[in-house]
Amino acid sequence: MSPRPDVSDERKDQILNAAEQVFTKKGLDQTRMDDIADETGLSKGTLYLYFKSKDDLIIAILDRIFQGVFKQLDARKNKQMSATEAIFQFTEEAIRDYKYMLRILPIAYEFLALAFRNKTVQKALKEYFRVYMSVLVPIIQQGIDSGEFRPVDAQEVAIAAGAIYEGTVLLWVYDRDLVDFEKHIRTSIQLLLEGIQVPVRQ
Repeated sequence: MSPRPDVSDERKDQILNAAEQVFTKKGLDQTRMDDIADETGLSKGTLYLYFKSKDDLIIAILDRIFQGVFKQLDARKNKQMSATEAIFQFTEEAIRDYKYMLRILPIAYEFLALAFRNKTVQKALKEYFRVYMSVLVPIIQQGIDSGEFRPVDAQEVAIAAGAIYEGTVLLWVYDRDLVDFEKHIRTSIQLLLEGIQVPVRQ
């Protein structure tokens, strides 16, 4: 019986790092598993011990991006803060994550394009979005219940916030001279919150 392959996290990270580099240079469609094997210095057979297909690699890269976000979201659940403070902290974490993702931004938007025709990627992105909603909606609802926010639809506000995060980065891609994505995300979230906050009585 042959020994089981060493499926260490370190080796997987090595492969994912190489895949990101190749995807960024060649694009998702043009990249072959052979290209990724060449980048890692591994044989194609060894590569297939870890990832059975290019789709598996794409999903693994997406998982790695979002798992860090999810850990931050879970850590926040036990912190005592107002809904406004929690959303601002969420925003700062989102900005930090986007800055990290800028190095692979070309393929990040290819992931979105791929979601239109690849059901596996579409399902993965949908699951990530649902996790985002499952965290942000209760924060907004907390603000409504405490009287911090007006009685609005918490889900609609969460979707609007998500549109600010994603849309501002896309506008930055269009015109980096005009759009400062850090500044404009913060400003837009501030405006959104001012629209739903209950005025403080003097």
